Amino acid sequence: MPRTVFFISDSTGITAETIGNSILAQFEGVEFDKHRLPFIDDAKKAEAAALRIKTRYAQSGDRPIVVNTMADRSLCEIVAGSGALMLDVFAPFIGPLEDELGTKHSGAVNRSHGLVDFAKYEARINATNYALSHDDGIDVDYAKADLILIGVSRSGKTPTCLYMALHYGVSAANYPLTDDDLDKLELPARLRPYKDRLFGLTIDPQRLAQIREQRRANSRYATLQQCRWELEQAEKLMHVSIEEIASKIFDRFGIERTMF
Repeated sequence: MPRTVFFISDSTGITAETIGNSILAQFEGVEFDKHRLPFIDDAKKAEAAALRIKTRYAQSGDRPIVVNTMADRSLCEIVAGSGALMLDVFAPFIGPLEDELGTKHSGAVNRSHGLVDFAKYEARINATNYALSHDDGIDVDYAKADLILIGVSRSGKTPTCLYMALHYGVSAANYPLTDDDLDKLELPARLRPYKDRLFGLTIDPQRLAQIREQRRANSRYATLQQCRWELEQAEKLMHVSIEEIASKIFDRFGIERTMF
């Protein structure tokens, strides 16, 4: 039977789940039955969680594993009464930090929300909305884009844009290179004013074929031959000449050179 794992937190539980999954991934060949228990922020909820864990212990016969990010030690002790293996994410850091800072931690629940910079949070939300509205050329107004990713279909443009928006507040748009663009080998007119913001993405053709096969099985779109052709054409289109590279470097550093 798979080992049961509970991710427990006095907040959303996302931190416990993220760190816990990273740790569990180190144990290949072991199956895990995972459960997230968020907002365990008082004794009553902690007792309910402990009962659920204890019940699972009795049913499976294997000690459950608890990845815990609760700050209140009294709540941790209640859950520990279930008999589970307790992995406290914060414990290795609290003691050394108390010694270094010369003060005790508060143990207050949901303190992470008080550390949010709302201006940065709003910037990330705005950037995410921008990425979604400028996905795959849906909206062609790129004037406010911090950068624009170009590449063939399914080369990772959308998830990359969303990652940069969600984590860094970067307004990233993307443009899918079509067969027409690749046949002409010309940068689309709508992108030409923004050449300094363009970044090209590429991908291994076999991996691209696998991704496309899942989306559109047994189609020309997913064949390895089509993927190779598109990527070869895209790389030709995105290629920057050594003369242009040198000119950009000289311009960046204010270097003037005359031909010898």
